[in-house]
Amino acid sequence: MAPAEDDISIDEKRVYAGSAGRTDAYVATESGVVRVSMSADKVGAFDMVDTSSARDAAVLARDGDPDLVGIATAEGLRVAPVGDDPEFDSVTESPLVAVGVHDDAFLVAGEDGEIARVEIGTGSGVDSDPAAASIGTVSEPRAIDGPLVAAAGGVHRVVGGDGPDASHALAAVGLDDARDVAGSGTPLAATGAGVYRLGNGWMTALEGSATTVAADGDGHAMAVVDGDLFVHGSGEWDAETWTVAELPVDEEPVALGYGPGVSVVVTDAGTLCVDAGDGWRHQVVGVREVAGVALAVVE
Repeated sequence: MAPAEDDISIDEKRVYAGSAGRTDAYVATESGVVRVSMSADKVGAFDMVDTSSARDAAVLARDGDPDLVGIATAEGLRVAPVGDDPEFDSVTESPLVAVGVHDDAFLVAGEDGEIARVEIGTGSGVDSDPAAASIGTVSEPRAIDGPLVAAAGGVHRVVGGDGPDASHALAAVGLDDARDVAGSGTPLAATGAGVYRLGNGWMTALEGSATTVAADGDGHAMAVVDGDLFVHGSGEWDAETWTVAELPVDEEPVALGYGPGVSVVVTDAGTLCVDAGDGWRHQVVGVREVAGVALAVVE
């Protein structure tokens, strides 16, 4: 494996937070959760912050309270405030396969197909008695992003919840064999047949076997199709608007994420790649069995 090409040294005791601010990437792996601190495309400290076998990660932004990072594990949802020394607490106990955020709450998918909303109370810590409510079930859930749920039976959308007393529910919105979804901006879905966008029905954006997709809500997106990383800049969503990205390592991308001004890719070999507009830089994080990545703004 090639060494990192960054022009700064890597020291696990330091955090790089220059004028671009600091963004932390939480990488969910079978061995636990690794937090990687970044300032634009410069990678700084990285360390294991939780040793639970993690299947997914998501960050819940909150007004007036610290943002929360949640990880889906076989023992349930574990949550910690974003910061220098995150301490994770278990807030649910049923085995989970995916976690996302929507409408000021975590959305979690259980191994049994149940989709639930988990609301965390206000304050600097984690509510020990969160409000959890089931909103429906799907067949073989695989991923959650925004109001969208990817499952073997297709894509589902969370509906309702517009008022203080309104309830949430799930509605099937089509496709088959959905592996991942992007719910920010134009809805996208990665399936066994390709990447689809939701407009007047689902329309093909890329053909091939798609495994993961991410979007920043502003027209930018990434997707892995047939093992290659495709990047969408802006404009229309047909195949001509996507380009194949050449990562600085010959490894397969498996987890994708966006932060303020940065695109993040984590490979199957545990290398984190970041692009802030000037090309990809990378750092070997040293973990395998990567299941997901979530980005949190710290400074």
